[in-house]
Amino acid sequence: MTVNAYVDGIRQGDRVLLSRAITLIESARSEHQQIAREILEKCLPYTGNSLRIGITGSPGVGKSSFIETFGSWLTNEQDRKLAVLAIDPTSQVSRGSILGDKTRMEKLSSDPNAFIRPSPAGDSLGGVAARTREAMLLCEAAGFDTLFIETVGVGQSEVAVHGMVDFFLLLLLPGAGDELQGIKRGIVEMADLIAINKADGDNIEPAKTARQEYARALHLFPPKNSGWSPKAVTCSALSSDGMAAIWDLLIDFQKITKETGWFLQNRKEQSKRWLHEQLEHELKRLFFSNENVRQNIKSIEQAVVAGKMPAVNGVGELLALFTQSSLPVVKENQKD
Repeated sequence: MTVNAYVDGIRQGDRVLLSRAITLIESARSEHQQIAREILEKCLPYTGNSLRIGITGSPGVGKSSFIETFGSWLTNEQDRKLAVLAIDPTSQVSRGSILGDKTRMEKLSSDPNAFIRPSPAGDSLGGVAARTREAMLLCEAAGFDTLFIETVGVGQSEVAVHGMVDFFLLLLLPGAGDELQGIKRGIVEMADLIAINKADGDNIEPAKTARQEYARALHLFPPKNSGWSPKAVTCSALSSDGMAAIWDLLIDFQKITKETGWFLQNRKEQSKRWLHEQLEHELKRLFFSNENVRQNIKSIEQAVVAGKMPAVNGVGELLALFTQSSLPVVKENQKD
């Protein structure tokens, strides 16, 4: 298919072509990457008109159930068009991913106003796939006004999602031990909203207690540059309680941050970081695909492992080999 055919299909909301375009973006083949870049460039004028929401939380907190309940509430009660980019962990042994989010979100998967795209995390840190940002832009071009980025879970490198969304939602469980020590402070500090999920049945009172603890803790953190004061609420994906309150807070956040100018400024800063991250990724790819490096890296590795060469010296030699082969060839009769 031509690039224009992809772009026209995406703009018309064709789910099949949107999925195929995301597959091209995620592909490592050079010919696919070239087409993907052209599609992205032509779709770019139609992007940026959504509310980007990152959703994270430890495994078992009910992220998929929450997304299905909240997403269905948004499409039915608020007439929103929702795209869910769900990231599944990749096995470091088999290199495989289950990609079962569509199975876990059966109701939302059949919703005509929702689009769910599971992707493997691969080697990418941060709980997001390497091409999540590009997929996000394509979804915006397809007319989706609300984006959910579901991360793998809470960990040391999970904070990457914070660098690509407008609003960062942290899901927690009630009564899961010491409320203030059971999760890394850095993630709590970045949260714009903490939602205590599974606040139903016997968990209602523990959930209220956890909400109070986190509400007090949030006041101890430095004020955010956005001007927004983070909140803590309770909710239930089972009974749908708390969904309207969460949406009201999201709208308040968007209004406040747009009035202060932080909303657009944050997106500009994210785009700049995105550029540098992509540059580092491409430089790494070029380095390890360089013929001089490929021919010599094994011997240098062996020398370092055997204790015959310091690692820093090995790096210096490899960089010298890379730059030597990357420099343009100057003809002898060419003048300065």
